[in-house]
Amino acid sequence: MEAREPRECAAAAGGSPPRTATDHRDSGREDGDFKQESIVGGNEVKSTAVVKYSAVPPPAAYARLQEKTDLKLPPANWLRGISQLGQTGATSLGTSKKSKPFSSFGMAYDFIDCIGNDVDVVSDSENIKKLLKIPYSKSHVSMGVHRIGRTLLLDELDIQELFVTSSQTGDWNWLKELYQRLVDPKWQRKKKSREHFYQKAILSKFLYYSINGDCAAEAVPTPIAQPTDTQSQENQIEVEESSWPAPLRAPASVPEDENPQEQGLKNDFVRNILWTFEDIHMLVGSNMPIFGGGKYPAVSLRLRDSNKPINILTGIDYWLDNLMCNVPELVMCFHVNGIVQRYEMIKTEDIPNLDNSSFSTKVVKDIAQNILSFLKANCTKEGHTYWLFKASGSDIVKLYDLTTLCEETTEDKYQNPFTMPVAVLLYKVASNMMMKKVQNRKHYGIIRMLLLNCIKLLDKEKHPQFVQIIASANYMISELFQLNEPPKQDENGSTLNENSDDSYSEDEDLPEDSDDNGSFSNGSDPSDDSKAVAVIRSVGELSVPEKYKSTHQIRFFFVFKPSCAFPVCHDMEERCRVVLNYVLEGLKAVDGSIKKESDLPAADPSIPIPLKYADESECTGHKALKKQIALFLDKVGPVHDTVNLPSQSGMIPNTWQYQMKLNLIFKASRAYFILSEAATALQKYGRALRYIKLALQSLDAYCCLINNLSPEVLFFLSQCLTLNGDIQLMLAQNASNRAAYQEEYSYQSREDQEILHSLYRESSCQAFSWATELYMDLEYQLSVSCKCYEAANELLHSCDQKVHVVEQHTQVLKRLGNSRNEVGVFYMNQAAAIQTEGTASKGITALEQELWKKSFSYFEKGIQDFETIEDATNTALLLCNTGRLMRLCAQAHATTGSNMKRGEFSPEEALYYNKAVDYYLRAMRSLTKWEKHPAVWDSVKWELSTTYFTMATLEQDYAPLSRKAQEQIEREVTDFMMKSLKYCDIHTESARQPLCQYRAATIHHRLASMYHNSLRNQVGDDHFRKQYRSLADLHYNKAVKLFQLLKDAPCELLRVQLERVAFSEFQMTNQNSNASKLKTLSGALDIIINSEYPFQLIQSELSCDQARQGGCHENQEGNASENDSSSLNEEEILKLVNMFETRLSFLLFQLIKLLTSKRKSSGTIDDQITLKNYKHAYSTLLRATADKDTTLLQRVEMILSLLKQLSSR
Repeated sequence: MEAREPRECAAAAGGSPPRTATDHRDSGREDGDFKQESIVGGNEVKSTAVVKYSAVPPPAAYARLQEKTDLKLPPANWLRGISQLGQTGATSLGTSKKSKPFSSFGMAYDFIDCIGNDVDVVSDSENIKKLLKIPYSKSHVSMGVHRIGRTLLLDELDIQELFVTSSQTGDWNWLKELYQRLVDPKWQRKKKSREHFYQKAILSKFLYYSINGDCAAEAVPTPIAQPTDTQSQENQIEVEESSWPAPLRAPASVPEDENPQEQGLKNDFVRNILWTFEDIHMLVGSNMPIFGGGKYPAVSLRLRDSNKPINILTGIDYWLDNLMCNVPELVMCFHVNGIVQRYEMIKTEDIPNLDNSSFSTKVVKDIAQNILSFLKANCTKEGHTYWLFKASGSDIVKLYDLTTLCEETTEDKYQNPFTMPVAVLLYKVASNMMMKKVQNRKHYGIIRMLLLNCIKLLDKEKHPQFVQIIASANYMISELFQLNEPPKQDENGSTLNENSDDSYSEDEDLPEDSDDNGSFSNGSDPSDDSKAVAVIRSVGELSVPEKYKSTHQIRFFFVFKPSCAFPVCHDMEERCRVVLNYVLEGLKAVDGSIKKESDLPAADPSIPIPLKYADESECTGHKALKKQIALFLDKVGPVHDTVNLPSQSGMIPNTWQYQMKLNLIFKASRAYFILSEAATALQKYGRALRYIKLALQSLDAYCCLINNLSPEVLFFLSQCLTLNGDIQLMLAQNASNRAAYQEEYSYQSREDQEILHSLYRESSCQAFSWATELYMDLEYQLSVSCKCYEAANELLHSCDQKVHVVEQHTQVLKRLGNSRNEVGVFYMNQAAAIQTEGTASKGITALEQELWKKSFSYFEKGIQDFETIEDATNTALLLCNTGRLMRLCAQAHATTGSNMKRGEFSPEEALYYNKAVDYYLRAMRSLTKWEKHPAVWDSVKWELSTTYFTMATLEQDYAPLSRKAQEQIEREVTDFMMKSLKYCDIHTESARQPLCQYRAATIHHRLASMYHNSLRNQVGDDHFRKQYRSLADLHYNKAVKLFQLLKDAPCELLRVQLERVAFSEFQMTNQNSNASKLKTLSGALDIIINSEYPFQLIQSELSCDQARQGGCHENQEGNASENDSSSLNEEEILKLVNMFETRLSFLLFQLIKLLTSKRKSSGTIDDQITLKNYKHAYSTLLRATADKDTTLLQRVEMILSLLKQLSSR
């Protein structure tokens, strides 16, 4: 009865093992992360295993077979799918299915977050074990190695099976040729022995027996396979093992959520584990069946022949399997010729100490660290396929760069089947890093390299199915460039570059003199190693602690390729150009993927097609500006339900091409905007206009593709239009350099032309043509500038009123007010030019009036703009300009008689001058006080003083006697003069102080002259005569004092002195006594004598003029002609000198008469001396005036001599 019970049940299924089972795989989710840290072995090696994903249910209890159970007999459930053994049915322990050369890629796709930085190695657990057993094993090792960031992907390259596939499909011929050339020229396929298939079959039956749930061994009456029938077993397993994938056949597109199984990169491991072995982080895939139940919740089952002792390789194999799967115990079933003998339970930490198979766990740790260091040091180039190879029985391990060798041999890198999966994985890792919200800026260099290497591996022509990745990669690279900030610089001011090569270095501090390169070769040794990237001369060296710890420091110098370096952007223009280059490549990829017109579906006749119509007569001129802006602003209104029709190029909305082209176009517009800003800062306004034109053309195409614009796009549009307005305004202000600007504007690079070609596929790009042309008409340029600011202002009203929007709105209104001021000044200057040309003599023309209205309108709108943002300073300046316009209008209303002479001061003139005064007073009220803006305050005060002074002089010189009485005119003139004097600051030291002093002196002179004239004309009223006499004397004295402060007004000072002499002479005519007359004449002579200062100034100027004229005669080439101009009017000086000599002669004559009569009656000795001096001076003066040949300078010198004689009397 016991013989019929070949096995007994272990403990019933129960207990929850530390892992989770699932029936499906979700690459975006980590299923059942369970972590347990173990310290195993006598050397305390740290190991941590976290189950990231499990495709099997919780471990079931294993069935303990009874002794004498014959494993050669197949169980009833053999080769049937059982979930406890995983998806593959477990035909053998741990290797139920041959590892594929793309297995690591499937895991990488499922756990993309781990790739690049967190994980060092991704591989099948069998590959990890094979690498760690290299120093102990004579077996061959053949693995493909790929680098993604700092992660290495390891896949088995079974030469035997690959070359069999190559003979059938030709996919791996290139590798076969390389193998025969580099390793074994006489390669032949080696068939597996019968013993191999026998062991696989008996192991498979053992596992099926162990999982049978009814605890009974049911023999199959008619065995389906016998151990002796090895030929049939060989054929069966041959089919299974020869199922190697052909080169990757990827679908047309690779969206982010696509299942990698569809690409032939299936993650078919029943368990994915994040295993940390000491400081090495590995993502491993395992198919090892795990059993549980009772007091053993997790154990691994092993079948061993009792006649074959466990060796060190088997011990390491069992130990590593349990560590990776976090299994604490091992159950060993011993058999003899397939007959079960006994079971033995072994703890995982005891495996390294088993008899005949003991090994040091620390040595295994050292092997792992050395292999990882060796691979990371030499597998430096992303996108390249490396081949790690060790021949059977050899101690030498070689590493080849298959990508380079393939290119050298076949000139077609795309024959490498790894090319496509590596490219896709590079893209996915970079995309995953880009999608992280909190991304450290130092990772940008890694992302750039990932994407650059991805693009290198893909070709639009040969791989049209990957064009989405090509376009997206180019766009993502362009996004990495920060266009709104300058490049980083080090302490010396040089630009920093992050990760500027396509190869990695684990350590940034690379000692150039390091020679600790272990035992690998860089190709300078024997000829058979010349193609190897690196060589380990002896596998025994892998057991030496830290043997290859620093070798990666050396490799950095060998792999650096300047041609592959990422461009270092030293300035903003270069950075934008790099961005535009990637944008162009992305646009080419998108445009190339769009179906041709013949491939598009036929139009639905029930859907109307919107047509665009534009009247050519309305496409130019000022009217077109408002119309085009209105059409554009209508587009950015509320959302409208529209039919999703194909674009002009055939793109269907909501497709990847549609979204990608929108992103690329918007990126191009931003790059062109930055370029325009940089050119504007350099005052290259022609280049700046060309760039902003390209930016707006890009935005035009963007607007044609999208129905409604987001607030961010509206804000950016306002920025572009604002910058365009700045450029047009600067072009208007620098019209003298128009030829240079035209040359800059006309230039266009090939890159810009190709981007424009892509834009024209979607739009005519003419919506903003009114704003971006280089006009020759100054008026039109200024008008366009205003319209740009107006459009930007309207766009900002449609944006959310955030802080940056409010700030931009303030800047736009300030620019708009400034632009309107420029246009107003332009029209005002045109009106002034017409008036200057003399057309005003024919009356005020309609053109002048139109120009006044335009100028006034722009000034008023500008004032409103500045008042809106409470800019008091600019408001005052525009009010000041409006006051100037009113003064211009007043000048135009000046009356002219039939004889072309100036008429009386008209009421129209007074009206406009009073309006000007009102605007100046408003400007001062806007500023409120001098401290707010001293320069503007002083300027407004000066203009106000000038206006009052002009009104006073016009009413004084052209008195409106036909409308007003003389007394009224004098009162008004006095009032205007005193107000002008009030706003004329003569005390504050400034550049305008001499002008203020001259103005004040002139006012006092004019008032004195007016009172002097009133005194002459006043008859009878002694009170008024006395008042006029006092006021005239007061203002004459003030005028003299102020003129004496100036060095450039000798004529004015001399004229005032002569008027004072005339005033004294007028007073003498009304005197009767000789004493009073003598006193008055003596006072007049004192005034004459005190006129020495203006004559000294005149003498100095005349002497300088004479010296300059002498220099002109000596210089025959006339180089001194620029100095022949004099600041004095010699005709005026001559008149004043004649008048001065006449008055001096008259005074001396009268004084001589009075003193002579006085001497006869009661003269004193002093009077006699004075009389003698007067006679001598009078005779000298008469002789001088009688000489007609005397020059003006000599006459001035003679007058100075007489004044000195008279002053010393």
